[in-house]
Amino acid sequence: MPFTPYHLGPGLFIGLLLLSFIDLPTFLVASVIVDLEPFLVLTLNLNYPLHGFFHSFLGGTLVALPLALLMYHIRDKFCPLLSFFKLEQKVSFKRVLAAALSGIYIHILLDSRGYTDIQPFYPSKYNPLLTTGIFAGLDAYIYCIWSFCGAAIIYIIRLVLIWKKTR
Repeated sequence: MPFTPYHLGPGLFIGLLLLSFIDLPTFLVASVIVDLEPFLVLTLNLNYPLHGFFHSFLGGTLVALPLALLMYHIRDKFCPLLSFFKLEQKVSFKRVLAAALSGIYIHILLDSRGYTDIQPFYPSKYNPLLTTGIFAGLDAYIYCIWSFCGAAIIYIIRLVLIWKKTR
């Protein structure tokens, strides 16, 4: 899904479900960061696959490690925003790293469903996750949309519980 917001649906849904275990800002960034690859391919008209090396688990891991370091060092900048949305979290490098890896891996899993140029297990060219046919990959888009709706429900429930607790 080249530079689409669809991946934010699962990012928000899973991030809110696992708020006690993973860093939400890192997870959200990780869920979309590998789409810089197709964005650059299209923008710069590169002779490179739209979904290349960084849409593999190996390439994604190489993106996740510096992302985790960066997000850990700038994490304090997100605290006011998270506080405003009542999503305060404890910060640890372990949570940030888990968020970076899992966010990127989920992105790769979802994109692997519908794009023939993705090689999730690079250097192997085999993509066992690829679906074929006229609606290839549509299930991933539907999952992303439903995940966003689920995230909205989880967030509203969270706000109601916080409101009840403070009454």
